[in-house]
Amino acid sequence: MADGIYPTLGRQAGLLREMEVIAQNIANANTTGYRAEGLIFSEHVIGGDRHSPSVSFAHATGRQTRFEQGGLDLTGGTLDLAIEGEGYFLVDVAGTPHLTRAGSFVAGPDGGVQTAEGHPLLDEGGAPVFVPPDARAVSVGADGTVSADGQPIARVAVVMPADPGAMSRRAGTMFAAEDYTPVETPGVKQGFLESSNVNPVMEVARMVAVQNAYQMGQGFMDREHERMQAMLRLMDQ
Repeated sequence: MADGIYPTLGRQAGLLREMEVIAQNIANANTTGYRAEGLIFSEHVIGGDRHSPSVSFAHATGRQTRFEQGGLDLTGGTLDLAIEGEGYFLVDVAGTPHLTRAGSFVAGPDGGVQTAEGHPLLDEGGAPVFVPPDARAVSVGADGTVSADGQPIARVAVVMPADPGAMSRRAGTMFAAEDYTPVETPGVKQGFLESSNVNPVMEVARMVAVQNAYQMGQGFMDREHERMQAMLRLMDQ
């Protein structure tokens, strides 16, 4: 009697997880370098022969990151960097290189270039990037070369993972990848920041569709519960 309820319960759970993903995307619509996520639904079929029908269960445990580039916003900040095209910046998080498209960097007290959270920006050799505290002019070329008062001092690492789909998301805008290689011709733009690639209008439309689907599922479960209760009452008579 519950064959109709259990698959619907699985679907409802998946819709709740999808709502959480959508809410996270909307909350990060203005986060620099953020990559939107989507949920992957899969089907698991149980049974099915000439004596009993098969039952289909929906699962929604996988997540898929959308990697299309966000818009580039002019800020004029000396250490605001964006990548036009493919590639990621490398930053050191507790001794482990992480990839990110969020290029809002600042200079620490010792001249180290770092994220707002204090994670050092790495050069192509894997060492932290430093700029002299007394430098009057700092420029960053399209290839990532950092110059202070006209003298090259470092080259920012711009890398590409061997398999972008295999990257694992970390906190905020960070990703971890086991294998990556330098981008031969990076497109670093100084004074720009890449915006989130979340489309708020599309996410709100998805939220409405998911909410409607959830309400339909809840209505079906309510009716199925009433049907089962009616059958039990008839059996007791």
